[in-house]
Amino acid sequence: MSNYIGLIHKQAESDYGVSFPDFPGVVTAGETLDEARTMAEEALAFHVDGMIEDGDAIPEPSSLELIMAEPENRDGVAILVTLRSQSPKSVRINITLPEDVLQTIDSFAEANGMSRSGFLARAARHEIKRNNAA
Repeated sequence: MSNYIGLIHKQAESDYGVSFPDFPGVVTAGETLDEARTMAEEALAFHVDGMIEDGDAIPEPSSLELIMAEPENRDGVAILVTLRSQSPKSVRINITLPEDVLQTIDSFAEANGMSRSGFLARAARHEIKRNNAA
């Protein structure tokens, strides 16, 4: 498991936001610090799982010194976020969906910076987790 630097940001009237300098564009938030940390682990794992599914290279974690040397990062509080990737190996499958459902999935995934596979994996995890909690 690797540890990446997450930066916590808090502005008045907002939740605690977390961003990842090693993964530009990956952000999450929580109402409390504990929730923000939990969401950070989930967001990082989800994003890296999507990168693996897409065949993208996973960057090595940057050092705290390197990250904090960037002026735009200095207003955040650095935390270590453990990468708990759930899918070290992706498996190609073939599924059949109604065309309108597939178009809706693709539109939503693209608008949210996800691949089709990443969205379907996230939706499946969400439903499984929701069903197990019931």
